[in-house]
Amino acid sequence: MFTISNGIILKGENLVPVRENIVVDEGKIIEISKDALEGKIIDVDGAVVCPSFINGHMHIGDSIIKDEGYGLSLSEMVKPPKGVKHVALANASDEELIDAMKSSMWEMVESGTTHFIDYREGGIKGIELLRKASKDIPIKPIILGRDDSFYGDDPDLGKVKVAVRKILKVADGIAPSGFGEITMDVAEIISKECEKEGKISSIHVAESESNQIESLNNHGLSEIEKGVKANFSQLVHLTNPKNDDLELVAKSGQNVVVCPRANATLNVGICQLNRMLDLGLKPLIGTDNVMLNSPNMFRELEFSLKLMSVQYKSYIDPSELLKMATTNVCDFGINDVIQKSAIREGDTAEFIVYNSFSKNPCLNIINRCESKNILYIINKRFSI
Repeated sequence: MFTISNGIILKGENLVPVRENIVVDEGKIIEISKDALEGKIIDVDGAVVCPSFINGHMHIGDSIIKDEGYGLSLSEMVKPPKGVKHVALANASDEELIDAMKSSMWEMVESGTTHFIDYREGGIKGIELLRKASKDIPIKPIILGRDDSFYGDDPDLGKVKVAVRKILKVADGIAPSGFGEITMDVAEIISKECEKEGKISSIHVAESESNQIESLNNHGLSEIEKGVKANFSQLVHLTNPKNDDLELVAKSGQNVVVCPRANATLNVGICQLNRMLDLGLKPLIGTDNVMLNSPNMFRELEFSLKLMSVQYKSYIDPSELLKMATTNVCDFGINDVIQKSAIREGDTAEFIVYNSFSKNPCLNIINRCESKNILYIINKRFSI
């Protein structure tokens, strides 16, 4: 048992700043109050205490080819099966993949991330490789698998259903690449089977303008409309919405993940974060492909804070942005899969203690902090 005392706590799902103490016992927060003092006392003297980060969208497997292919198009980089990424993954040994993923996971841990949602290539073997790589690292991967049987214009739907069910026995959900590679029949099988198992179904949508135009020309529906119609529980990117796409997602209640740095690196656009917030959406934010960006959430948050101000001529609320990396996941309706907490009595202890440099605790983290400014990382596998 220990107490973090004299800190500024970003408390609950809304990250309300309060000056209180936190008592932790056996990985649980048992009390938050000004007077709580039990067990070992750690006086952090005005430091900021915030829920640990969740990286909402990653492809950690391509850690083996950092910065390769820079300047190529989205399709040339990541479209299966001939994209730079997929060729590299096919030619890498298991040991190379595991070592590269371990390196990225330690980089995340050291920069305050304790959970990440990964789009896992390589079928069941790919899932097993990530489980093996993360075994002794204090981080929780949420693994979304896929299978080659999903792809093509005329897939064997019987094989697709079998593959989905097999993957769901060992993964936290399913994530095909995008609607340019799968049919609506495959999409609906994935979402229905995931819903039955209480797991995540996720897909990239509207990442590029060309993807949206192709979808509208060929099917009369935008990729976002397809994602809503197929009932995926999680839609990633939404960088190039058409007409009332975002309003449609807001009404559907589906979860959203944005990746501003990856969109910028691939030159595909800027997500409409301000508009999403105005519509009541509560996005997660992720760093996307490690081949494109470091998995450091400090970099993602600061970049997004300033990019949105320039693009939309309107400041984004720093607390709303920080929620995207921390507590918005509490509204996802899939917490049994993710198991990520806010700082509340009774919750699992999942928080970081940062040096304080300013009077605005949210901006302090987004605009001032780096990995070296982390004083303590608290979670059930990494604690004082």
